[in-house]
Amino acid sequence: MAIARSIGTLMFLLFLSTNVIADSSTSTTEFTFLGFRANQTDIQTESAATIQQTDGLLRLTNRNHNVTGTAFYRKPIRLRDRSDNKLCSFSTSFIFVIIPSSPGNGGFGFTFTLSPTPNRPGAESAQYLGLLNRSNNGHSTNHVFAVEFDTVQGFKDGDDRRGNHIGLDFNNLSSAVQEPVIYYDTDDRKEDFQLESGEPIQAHLDYDGATDTLNVTVYPTRLGFKPNKPLMLHRDLNLSEIVKDAMFVGFTSATGKGQSSSHYVMGWSFASSCGEGNPVSNWLNVSLLPRPPPPNVSGKKGYDAQVVALIASLSIVTLFLLALLFVFLMYKRQVEEGEALEDWEIDYPHRFSYKDLYLGTKKFKESEIIGSGGFGIVYRGKLPSSGDVAVKKINQNSLQGVREFVAEIESLGRLSHKNLVNLQGWCKHNKDLLLVYDYIPNGSLDSLLYTRNGIVLTWEVRFEIIKGVASGLLYLHEEWEQVVIHRDVKASNVLVDADLNAKLGDFGLARLYDRGTLTQTTKVVGTLGYMAPELTRNGKGSTASDVFAFGVLLLEIVCGRRPTNTENFFLADWVMDFHTNGGVLRAVDQKLGSSFNGREAKLALVVGLLCCHHKPTVRPTMRNVIRYLNGDEDVPEIDGNLGFSDSSRDDILRSNVVCNVSTDRASSSSTTFSFSTEVSSGSLGNGR
Repeated sequence: MAIARSIGTLMFLLFLSTNVIADSSTSTTEFTFLGFRANQTDIQTESAATIQQTDGLLRLTNRNHNVTGTAFYRKPIRLRDRSDNKLCSFSTSFIFVIIPSSPGNGGFGFTFTLSPTPNRPGAESAQYLGLLNRSNNGHSTNHVFAVEFDTVQGFKDGDDRRGNHIGLDFNNLSSAVQEPVIYYDTDDRKEDFQLESGEPIQAHLDYDGATDTLNVTVYPTRLGFKPNKPLMLHRDLNLSEIVKDAMFVGFTSATGKGQSSSHYVMGWSFASSCGEGNPVSNWLNVSLLPRPPPPNVSGKKGYDAQVVALIASLSIVTLFLLALLFVFLMYKRQVEEGEALEDWEIDYPHRFSYKDLYLGTKKFKESEIIGSGGFGIVYRGKLPSSGDVAVKKINQNSLQGVREFVAEIESLGRLSHKNLVNLQGWCKHNKDLLLVYDYIPNGSLDSLLYTRNGIVLTWEVRFEIIKGVASGLLYLHEEWEQVVIHRDVKASNVLVDADLNAKLGDFGLARLYDRGTLTQTTKVVGTLGYMAPELTRNGKGSTASDVFAFGVLLLEIVCGRRPTNTENFFLADWVMDFHTNGGVLRAVDQKLGSSFNGREAKLALVVGLLCCHHKPTVRPTMRNVIRYLNGDEDVPEIDGNLGFSDSSRDDILRSNVVCNVSTDRASSSSTTFSFSTEVSSGSLGNGR
């Protein structure tokens, strides 16, 4: 029984491998080749193409350079109906294997072709794929249609085209239609694969003559099934302008200079029909075909054993040297990163890893920038230990940036208050200086007041922000172990958290003093519009100059106006005019309408004016400010000369002292840290 079953199977395979139902004189043709060993008479091969007797594979090219190979079914196929001259339908399936000479160096591909001749005389190699040549390419007299399986950049394709694609060629190697090689795992999920992978790949081409439509499906045979959705569905091919009454069907292939592959066809089926109904070529079962060629088949001599040994020895020596180089570089890096700590670094040990900050900010990617200023850029980052953070990267080679960096660590690094921005830590890596803060989601008060369209802070929120900033300054001036003078109190340095609480930040200009000592600094620093008049005379910042800046900020919050916008406008003078005329509430931000507490607004405006008095000794302390705002103490009477007096204004405009003045650039980013930049005080009168 076993012997009988084997004989039956063998006869069935022999029948399939030679099955030809009709020839050119009929309207129907069908054949199937399960291997080609017994079919030399049915296949016409030329040039490099051959049928290998050892395994029955049809090899179109070997890996020699600049060769072509063609293999056509020897009998012509009728592709026009005798009765009405309409195109016939046809279907073909074939399984192929492409093995490159070396990975990434294969070429050039092959075609399935309809040709008026069973060979392609004069066809060239490389990108002409053994189908056409440079003189006849594009001529309508060629009468060839090809589906190309290209493994390099297509013929005359631009730089945006790459290899590994399927193209439709009409008398021309410049494909009219071109698609990258994929198959559909489902109706909407694509999977790509390589034509020159060395594995068997099956192609199905189905042409409907009635609708002039071609379906192309290509997929690795390891799938075990044909995908439902084709790679190509192309209508209106106009094959009637190309196809003659009878055509030859087959394959062409080529290699090029420096790029070559072996192209094999393992099995091939074809069916055509003129009239009603569409033919379906036999599906090829790869298990019934000859074994695919091994990946190392090249037709070339292998390397001599001594050469192999020499290459292996040199490889081992090279790897050893590379390993030594790697060890040396890692050792050098550790030595450089283990640089001696300075005194101030030892006192503030919360140091972050540069690698963590580098990766947490996506390698300091531009899309992560949330603020910038004179001394550096602020990035949003995400750390495994801290979550969302703001990372300020100080500009390299900036002496003032280094001073700001140290100042922030010395001051903010040891401070702790609910109304101050929390400095989580820092990092010093070679020339990179970085500060790590809590990430404040609502960004700066400046952006909330001016740049966020449609957002109007309610009176209740504004009043709580005022008291929050006052509380933070009280802590700095009186409640911490040393006196901290901020020296740059302004709207862009006040951040607003998710609960709308104010947090004073950016301590790059801050100075610390022991209680009872006098300020020694004589360099003018601050931001135009917030600077106390006495700073232009002696340059000595004090708690009183912080109070002045707070007063301007208070008026800014209530009025919704910037401190100055021209050399003739100063917010404190503007509010004072309303106060003198008995209508101070007219200074309240018009965007609030009538939705504010009149008593609180008047109280805030009067306190702001008192803080802006041109005499430092008349200004209240921050403790008194909080008592006034809470209603625990009455605000003293104020006279009519407390804003920028004329003499103070002239001092600012005429001053020639070199000073450090922040440009106070508004930012709409989520978190904003302003930085200072050195300019001549002669520009102070030019506004922001």
